[in-house]
Amino acid sequence: MRWEQLDQQPCSLARTLSVVGDRWTLLVLRECFLGVRRFDEFESRLGVTRHVLADRLKKLVEAEVLVKQAYQQRPVREEYRLTPKGRDLYPAVLALVNWGDRHMSGAEGPPIRHIHKPCGQHMHGVLVCSECAEPLQAGEVMLEEGEAFRGQLLPAHWHQQGER
Repeated sequence: MRWEQLDQQPCSLARTLSVVGDRWTLLVLRECFLGVRRFDEFESRLGVTRHVLADRLKKLVEAEVLVKQAYQQRPVREEYRLTPKGRDLYPAVLALVNWGDRHMSGAEGPPIRHIHKPCGQHMHGVLVCSECAEPLQAGEVMLEEGEAFRGQLLPAHWHQQGER
């Protein structure tokens, strides 16, 4: 499978990676969720080259994850805002942060704590079943081929036990 053909694969993860599958894109998204909107602020906070940043922002706009919006007319200056499609990436980004907090933090613990505004408590995101609200664990999910995947081969054990 070639990197530039990921968006054509019959796999939601591969298609998602075609949009957000490199470190700079994920870091741009992190900054978006922190409220960063302007090119110069992305550049200074990330320490990324202008060329790489422009490329990642362009791809996110093309994928309709971000939208450019004018904040000044003369001269025209634009900022980047998350679209509803972009905001839908928050749980995935939070899941990666949670993994990093658990497995990559030093002795002093996670660098940032998350507080759920409605209840005021420190929290970490938990992915739950949409039907019963139980937390999802690897090995407790079975896979079934959807119409877009017909004819592809899933490993036989996935049909019965999910990921091991």
